[in-house]
Amino acid sequence: MNASALIAEDEPLLAANLQAELARLWPQLRIVASVGDGEAALQQTLALQPDLLFLDIRMPGLSGLEAAQVLAEDWPDDGKPFPLIVFVTAYDQYALQAFERAAVDYVLKPVQPDRLAQTCTRLQATLRQRAQPQAAAPALQAAIEQLRSLVGEPAPPAAGALRVIQASAGNTITMVPLDEVLYFEAADKYVRVVTATREHLIRTSLRDLQPQLDAQRFWQIHRGTVVRSDAIASALRDESGKLTLTLRDHTDKLTVSRLYAHLFKGM
Repeated sequence: MNASALIAEDEPLLAANLQAELARLWPQLRIVASVGDGEAALQQTLALQPDLLFLDIRMPGLSGLEAAQVLAEDWPDDGKPFPLIVFVTAYDQYALQAFERAAVDYVLKPVQPDRLAQTCTRLQATLRQRAQPQAAAPALQAAIEQLRSLVGEPAPPAAGALRVIQASAGNTITMVPLDEVLYFEAADKYVRVVTATREHLIRTSLRDLQPQLDAQRFWQIHRGTVVRSDAIASALRDESGKLTLTLRDHTDKLTVSRLYAHLFKGM
């Protein structure tokens, strides 16, 4: 079976070994790129649109799981079917069982030929199934469901969760009650704190801020956006299924990524 694949592995010897074993087990498989970090994996996958991805879990910058999440959000609607993802991991057996339940395949480092052969067989069968008429359309949604199960539900806020954001500018610290925050948006090494009347920048990452927020009230709708749920006025779904949020008391409109569209269901 002819197919294309991208390998993302930050250890060159392991990447070379995986590529060599794939060449032996699946001679028709074409490796279109081998990269060493998550950001390169993201960019090359979007550019080359391979059929398969072998993603190392732990890489510099974006992890394999984070890269897969971004791909699910950014994959073009008119492109090829979303690639089948195989995670390459050194996790213990309990973590591997979680990956199996999520129906995303894995190979354990260092790669064992027998286990990789099973993975190739599974991938070939899935590609054949996906090649059937009308089968490719659900592929992206299935991948999103798998990734969502791996990401898991947001953790409850820690004891003493934030009630006020302290935003500093020069010698002034502005106390911003969370009740006034409409949404948070990642901006490089900062987070934009947007209220109805002002914007503030705080020196933290959205990843560090989010566990301090009430997940029932502050919803992640994109990898870089968290919105206060009761600040949402409406959610509009266009013909392609893309969701756009309108806010109360603000003209900004926020885009909901595919990974979080399940939060918006009519009653």
